[in-house]
Amino acid sequence: MRIRRKKHLDERLSGVKDYVIVPDKSILNVKEAVKFKEYLDYSKLFGNDNPVNLEVGCGKGGFIINLAKKYPNENFLAVELLENIIVMAAEHAKGENLKNLFFINSGAEYLPRYIKENSISKIFLNFSPPFPQKGSEGRRLTCDRCIQNYKDFLTKDGFVFQKTDDKDFYDYSFGQFEKFNFDVKDVSNLIENGNAENIVTEYESKFRALNMPIYCLYAKVSK
Repeated sequence: MRIRRKKHLDERLSGVKDYVIVPDKSILNVKEAVKFKEYLDYSKLFGNDNPVNLEVGCGKGGFIINLAKKYPNENFLAVELLENIIVMAAEHAKGENLKNLFFINSGAEYLPRYIKENSISKIFLNFSPPFPQKGSEGRRLTCDRCIQNYKDFLTKDGFVFQKTDDKDFYDYSFGQFEKFNFDVKDVSNLIENGNAENIVTEYESKFRALNMPIYCLYAKVSK
């Protein structure tokens, strides 16, 4: 289903241009686009050399904004493809006057063009679309291409933290991380019982209110 463009979207995007990075979209072919590296200069962008973390598919930004507020001495990048959605996240961040968070308006597959290898400390995947349909595996944020990208992005001790309400997608993702030699752990019970740090997302709050299970994994890179 096509999402209707928000009213006054261009004006709203202009109002948060200092928070939204709009990559070059002139090369649509992913394989060609990622050959032309335009790595983000984190020191210039954030004005410091603090660790940089990444959320892929940030939605309205509630999770990453709360994380950036909680950890002012860490930097955060949040990726979201849809302009309709990213504008709301950026407006929220601007309203909080956050200086350690920027948004990238791009599809995840283009990130190797902008994210340097071994430069990200933590990657967060929160309630990503599972795309269960046959032939849609390549659209999942834990498909082979994406997992390899995460492994390339992460620092030596970096990790991926994933949450989902879809058990099949969780099992698939767990196997994908194992396939790429991550050390993977199920931390669902730790999160549910409050024995591990957790920033609750909008989706998670709704699902838990309905007593729906949330599946969480921690995948540490092994290089």
